[in-house]
Order: sequence, then C-alpha cells, then structure tokens
Amino acid sequence: MSLRCALQLGIPDVINSHGKPMTLSELVAALPVHPTKTHHLYRLMRLLVHLGFFAMQKVADNHFQEGYLLTPASLLLLQDNPSISRPFVDLVLDPILIETNNCMSTWFQNDDPNPFVTVFGEPIWEHASHEASVNHLINRTKASDSSLIGRAVLVKCKGVFQGLNSLVDVAGGTGNMAKAIVDAFPDLKCTVLDLPHVVADLQGSKNLNFLGGDMFKAVPPADAILLKWTLHDWPDEECAKILKNCKEAITRNGKQQGGKVIIIDMVMGNQTWDSDDDKITEAQLLFDMEMMVCGIGKERNEKEWAKLFFDAGFSNYKINPVLGPRALIEVYP
Repeated sequence: MSLRCALQLGIPDVINSHGKPMTLSELVAALPVHPTKTHHLYRLMRLLVHLGFFAMQKVADNHFQEGYLLTPASLLLLQDNPSISRPFVDLVLDPILIETNNCMSTWFQNDDPNPFVTVFGEPIWEHASHEASVNHLINRTKASDSSLIGRAVLVKCKGVFQGLNSLVDVAGGTGNMAKAIVDAFPDLKCTVLDLPHVVADLQGSKNLNFLGGDMFKAVPPADAILLKWTLHDWPDEECAKILKNCKEAITRNGKQQGGKVIIIDMVMGNQTWDSDDDKITEAQLLFDMEMMVCGIGKERNEKEWAKLFFDAGFSNYKINPVLGPRALIEVYP
C-alpha cells in the first residue's frame, strides 16, 4: 500500500525528472501533498528506502543533506518505461483482489472453487468478460508483464525462436509478447489467440494478427505454440486439454519432428538455495497462493510439469531457468 501511494503521488517520476539526488524539501515542494501532511512524507520514504525502491545519497552542494535517488526497482515503475510494472501493483492492490483475499478463511469452509467465486459468484475470467474495468486491469497487467518478459526472453533465449516460420501466442492478450518477438524476427508470422472480448478491438500488422477463439477447443497450426503465464491458471485436466490442442497444432503444421511448445511459467524449487534464490522461492510461493485465491490452477515443480507433458503425449522437454521466478520450457512432440 505504501508503494501504491508513492505511485499515485508520482514520486518515482518526480525524482527521475529532477535529474539528481532530490532532498525531502524539494520532494515536498514538487508533490501534491497537503501542507498538514508534509511531515509524514519522510515516514513513507523511510520505509520505501528500506525496501529498496529508493536510495539515499549526499547532495553535491550540501554534504549535510541527503537526497533520494531511483533504484533498479523504481526504474521499472516510471510512467514512460515501456516495461512498467505499476499495472501489476494496481492489480494486486485493487479492491477486487483485496476483498477476495480477505475472504480466504470463508472459502476454506465452503465448496466454492476459489475465494473469488465466493465473493463474486463467478470465476474471474467470466467476471472480466462483462466488467470492463476488471478486464482493463487484467489486460494492462498482462501487457506490461509481456513487455518486460518479452525483452528478457529475447536477450536470454533468442535462439529458441530462430528458424521458426510461424508461432501462435495462446492467451496472448493484447499482443505485447508477440510484438517483441516479431520485432526481433520480422520474417516470423505470429498469431495471438485469445478470447473474443480480449482481442475484439486490436489491430494487427504485416506479420502479426489477432484471432478470437478458445484454446480449449482448438489452436491454429504453427511451427511453435507459446504459452506465457497461462497454464498456471488451470488444474491438470484443463492443462492436458490445452497441451493436446497445442500438440495437434504443431503436428497439423507438418512440424512433427521440428515443432515445439514454448512455455514461460514458474518451475517451483528450481533454485540452488542461495540468498537470491530464497527471494525467488518466496515469490513463487506467493504466486501459488494467488492462483489458489483467484484461479483454479497452481504453480508446479518439475515433476508435476513433466507429468503434464508426458500425459499430453509429448516425448521430451528442456527447462531454461533464466527468467528469475519463471523459466522458459521447450516441449517437444
């Protein structure tokens, strides 16, 4: 909530525009803070400095004063950063999810599939289909994540996409991940498949198009199928349906030997247990709780992923653990 407050006040952007360490008095003067609240701003900033969102540095012309600087974490929160993470902050702290999380103990005592259904009477995806504000919130979050992870994938795993002529991004939302891929591979034809209400108003380009459909019914044929942060939303039975449709898509495309499914998702416990890995594990565990609260899926370990792949008829897989809490998995027919 403190971070969200800082974003709503515009603190990262104000500090960034200042161009040098910004003192508390300068920050107060630049923000829309009521005069009776100015002495509280230090308390907010003190916590956010401790959490690593801002840093302190001596001011060049006054070594008795310190000023605030951005850190790598707050750089991701700037308005003009194409990989902004602030939509994710807005989503997880939106009243719709706060209310859902507050209902967890009630859910444990009934037979609803998740706490979201306990609160709203329907799954989150159905709710989003007729609540424009919720749909916008989810799509903005997915789009910003795709901008960030798309750039990371193309730095760390660019070879995964080399040699492909066509790719379908299943549940690809507004297409930011697909756009990053086709920008790097202009000769690759990419299709974004998602629910009709998600892609209804989206415009494609020469090598990128949007298709309304249902991944549980069919996936268009392509050399490769991409599933980014999709399978963790669903239990094993539904994942098997999706994966079988993906396998059929690459088989129908004539790529039985060379085609593959590319999955970007978490692999629980896929760490070496140093200090950074402890933070990654914590993130994975928290995301697993979010899947329990809002969805019907879960985060999986390698053994659980392997069972899914083999049950769906695939013969082999390769895990590339290069995306922090997530990994890129190549699955072969």
